[in-house]
Amino acid sequence: MKFPGRRNTKHYFPVEEKKQRSSFDDEINRPGNVYVVGIDQLLVDIEIPVDDEFLANHHFKKSESFIIDDELADRIYWNFKNRGVITGEFPGGAVGNTLHNFSILSDCPSVALGTINKNIELGDYAFKYICNTSSKVNLSYLQPCAKPMGRALCFISPDGERTFAISKGCMNDLSPEFIPQEVIEKSAAILISAYTMRDEKSPIYQSTLRAVEIAKNANVPVVLSLGTSGLVQEKKDLLLEFIPKYVSVVAMNEHEALSLTGISDPLLATERILDMCDMVLLTVGARGLYIGAMTETDQARQTKEPLHTKSLVEYNLYEYSRAMRRSDCKDIIKFYTHINPFRGGPQMIKNTNGAGDAALAAVLHDLSANLYHRTKVPNSPKHVTSFLTYSSISQISKYANRVSFEVLSQNSPRLLKGLPEKEDGLEEAYWAK
Repeated sequence: MKFPGRRNTKHYFPVEEKKQRSSFDDEINRPGNVYVVGIDQLLVDIEIPVDDEFLANHHFKKSESFIIDDELADRIYWNFKNRGVITGEFPGGAVGNTLHNFSILSDCPSVALGTINKNIELGDYAFKYICNTSSKVNLSYLQPCAKPMGRALCFISPDGERTFAISKGCMNDLSPEFIPQEVIEKSAAILISAYTMRDEKSPIYQSTLRAVEIAKNANVPVVLSLGTSGLVQEKKDLLLEFIPKYVSVVAMNEHEALSLTGISDPLLATERILDMCDMVLLTVGARGLYIGAMTETDQARQTKEPLHTKSLVEYNLYEYSRAMRRSDCKDIIKFYTHINPFRGGPQMIKNTNGAGDAALAAVLHDLSANLYHRTKVPNSPKHVTSFLTYSSISQISKYANRVSFEVLSQNSPRLLKGLPEKEDGLEEAYWAK
């Protein structure tokens, strides 16, 4: 397993060890092996530049995600395809993007659970999904279906806003019988999305509930990625009940946080959401990202950075601490960190699609590294108590920030490669803490 982020110090467990390839069933039973599992509505993202008039003519609400019928999706797709306007067709889905990025960053396997067309033809959507997904993302547990894959028509407005029109296909047809209990029980974390809870009558909703029940009983962290603000508003009551019961880590942007909490200030929204879970990742676009977590009083580590006060006084005082679960704490301290975009952000942002998924992949990498190291070196001082993360949230924020920068710099919602092996002096200073 690759170590998350960069340090100037060396670590005493193997991070570049070469292993012989084996089947995944052998890998999950190998001591010390780590992987994450994700449930996803498998989609292909089709990116189409449009003007605001197009959205208005079709009554599409800008920056939201909504369902359209397959016939309308076909008509729009072929209209733009024949005119040569489509700028890209990529494997998508919030969870699919995150699993791919996790495997690229960590060099470890991940497992995708979902549905895919059982009759895959050269050049079709399912073919493109498989070809453009990391080989370390295990697709052998997918449920084959007769319907085509789902499609997400991603309309990009002149101001860079993204509007998603979803053609469902078979994306909601995952049956609970295709949820592999042992695979989830042995995983480092299970990743789900609020999108799978949109339709409570769909098979994938029941499959999601089965998966999180298995994870809860096996003490496996559940990581929830919120969808769009409209979806969060629609399912607010469900989410407010679901998160405290099952979820360890919640990831969202500021619009989704506002819909969930009614609080516009991202730091105060993070504080409120921490009442429901153990750790929060909140991205705020051009203003960077926040991470909130909790720890035991005697495990809190004070920062060496300047203290900052916004809506919370000296909110970053303990940002050098590692996150813990609420259930492992007796005397809880909440703590936070904020980071501005790496190098101020790319000079030119080609695509904002997938930046939040990239940041979450970095968080998952750190969670899994903690399990990896605890298995390899159980008597290490790093494990004097049960931590959720390997690194401090300050370090995790730098890593998540750096990975987001990489996705923003390219025209793809997924990492095309890992982070650069060599950094210049400015970037070395950035990672030094």
